[in-house]
Amino acid sequence: MGVVNVTPDSFSDGGRWFDTDRAIDHALELVAEGADIVDVGGESTRPGANRVEPEEELRRVIPVVRALADRGTVVSVDTMRSRVAAEALDAGARIVNDVSGGRAEPRVLEVAAEAGAPFVLMHWRQHSAVMQGREHTAYDDVVRDVIAEMRPAIDSALQAGVRPDRLIVDPGLGFSKTGEQNWTILAGLAAFAELGYPVLVAASRKRFLGELLAAPDGTPAPTDNRDAASAAITTLAAAAGAWCVRVHDVRPSADAVRVVARWSRG
Repeated sequence: MGVVNVTPDSFSDGGRWFDTDRAIDHALELVAEGADIVDVGGESTRPGANRVEPEEELRRVIPVVRALADRGTVVSVDTMRSRVAAEALDAGARIVNDVSGGRAEPRVLEVAAEAGAPFVLMHWRQHSAVMQGREHTAYDDVVRDVIAEMRPAIDSALQAGVRPDRLIVDPGLGFSKTGEQNWTILAGLAAFAELGYPVLVAASRKRFLGELLAAPDGTPAPTDNRDAASAAITTLAAAAGAWCVRVHDVRPSADAVRVVARWSRG
């Protein structure tokens, strides 16, 4: 899954693809590099980000979704809003990727169900502006607690009509989680697979990788210097049986997936 942030304030690219035409061109480049899905989002969910108005999110997302769908690209819309999800699906998107797991706007579950679209349900506690506060990153056992909190969200999705074979789970790396907690979750990916649904891993360029690769003075590695580490996560996630990885730099991760698949065949 290649990432296209049609935002001016993404942590990973700083608005590089905010222009509609540039976003479309970038998405097509990701497909050429091996992306099976392009994930288009118009609202930054980086820590501390504030929400945008629905009309602005639609203005950013819909032209890109429509242009890519018209070219046969499999598009996922990255949104927490039911209206944006509905209009994106009408424009040709095939997947709804909701970082709130249907908690921000429960109606989004019905939108996905009515369209028969796959729904990516991420673990989520609170919006980006406050999600990294201590009260939102407190866990007794992060893997056990995250899974326990995902179960009722899964139940809500199924009750709304999302088909079991259309549900995907995402443990939500970096969302109400510290760097250490992210590593614990990655080491425990097998427990998420035991929920019985495909698992999406979205670690690409996130801060905990920058912290791992920090300079001697403790300064985190800049986002563009985190791609090799992101590809390493892809390799390990694929070996652990993840369904998909969401990445910014597609080619190294696509190559990593091929290597793991060939290795597994022996």
